[in-house]
Amino acid sequence: MPMPAKLPDVIPISDLEQDAASILQRIRESGSPTIITQEGRAAAILIDFETFRRSESERELLTLLAQGDREIGEGAGHDLDEVLAEADRLLAERDS
Repeated sequence: MPMPAKLPDVIPISDLEQDAASILQRIRESGSPTIITQEGRAAAILIDFETFRRSESERELLTLLAQGDREIGEGAGHDLDEVLAEADRLLAERDS
């Protein structure tokens, strides 16, 4: 049975105002998002930079895959060598 996903930390904005440095350190170490509340409601989510960067790279790749799927459905396409070269370029950018 798969382990359930860890729930994000939830902290009020007043805690962030009082101890931002240690909260940011905890976010960097855990790699997990932290929900910031204001007046008892979710107001923002903080994530560490590496998690954000990785997420953006994955989102860009998924966007390109969806675009390719649409193009295939429309009868358009690209040469396999061009596609593989573009994938290599994107992966190299992600890892740099």
